[in-house]
Amino acid sequence: MSARKQGETPADEGGSGTKPPRIKISKSSDAGDAKNVSKRLKDMEICVPIVCGTIAFYLGRKASESQSHKWTVYVRGATNEDLGVVIKKVVFQLHPSFNNPTRVVESPPFELSECGWGEFEIAVTLFFHSDVCDKQLDLFHHLKLYPEDESGPQTTKKPVVVESYNEIVFPDPSEIFFARVQNHPAVVVPRLPAGFNLPNPAPIENMAERERGDTKDHPLSQWFLNFSEADELLKLAAARQQVQAHIVKLRRQLSVMDGLPQFSKPTAGYEFT
Repeated sequence: MSARKQGETPADEGGSGTKPPRIKISKSSDAGDAKNVSKRLKDMEICVPIVCGTIAFYLGRKASESQSHKWTVYVRGATNEDLGVVIKKVVFQLHPSFNNPTRVVESPPFELSECGWGEFEIAVTLFFHSDVCDKQLDLFHHLKLYPEDESGPQTTKKPVVVESYNEIVFPDPSEIFFARVQNHPAVVVPRLPAGFNLPNPAPIENMAERERGDTKDHPLSQWFLNFSEADELLKLAAARQQVQAHIVKLRRQLSVMDGLPQFSKPTAGYEFT
């Protein structure tokens, strides 16, 4: 069954599980610095690895012409840690055919679920806490409902998962931001010079009122892809072993060919057929 498109946006050609270049957020404006009243740490970067993805389940016998799949779109930490320490809210822009297509999620886990029949591109806008950045980040993710192999009937047991990995980089972070996230597992921070003292970390808005926002025990976590550095290193090592084995095989084939007798050139006036 061919996938029908809700809207005319083409599918994203990038495969799941690939790592695109880092997304570097430009420094906050002077007005933002004035509001935060915090010094900046020059020549330093804070990195936040995130995953943007969708998981779509075929409804099987419950499917109708207008609702064939139930799907969830989300932004999660690459290691399923709570992103609420950096991200204040996420806005998901759905296809105009949905009721209230602009959906705002103001606390983690940053996700929403819907039912529908078509594939389309979802605009995902990240808003950060005031001491992080006064600029937003726009991402785009293609909702995929149908598997690549469409030769057999679609199953209700295994969902279609598409995830993309990004590393959001904040150059020259404020001291307040650095102090607040320096020990948070969702954030990668550099080591400070010996003897450098940071101000006491200030709590972020509504942090005390939030429930735990990580996705470690999420109902869909069994389908999440693994983007850890250790996993990537294992994949590289396995690929290197395959290449080396292929090189050895080719060398053996060449050595066998070198040992075969060489045919002399045909005598002039005769032609071999």
